[in-house]
Amino acid sequence: MAVRIIWTNAAVNQRRKILNYWNRRNKSKAYSRKLVLEITQRTKFLVENPEIYVKTSFPDIRSSTLGHYNIFYKVTPKELIVIAFWDNRRNPKILSKILKK
Repeated sequence: MAVRIIWTNAAVNQRRKILNYWNRRNKSKAYSRKLVLEITQRTKFLVENPEIYVKTSFPDIRSSTLGHYNIFYKVTPKELIVIAFWDNRRNPKILSKILKK
């Protein structure tokens, strides 16, 4: 079971850009707060159930869908590493480059 949740710099930057987009678009932080709560709940669920979601074609990487977004993560004995927080409406070729790193 994973003990600690670690977000990579890429995942943090992706999440930040998505939240900033919604703040500007809606002229309010209400939706962003809701999204942060959903992300937090999902990552805590992943800690308890790390192998419940789909394996990707990339070694040791799994994906959890959260509405229009996916959380790509890897599990080690002591950590759950969030590799990417991805808006599924974006170009998948960019995602592929991130996951190959």
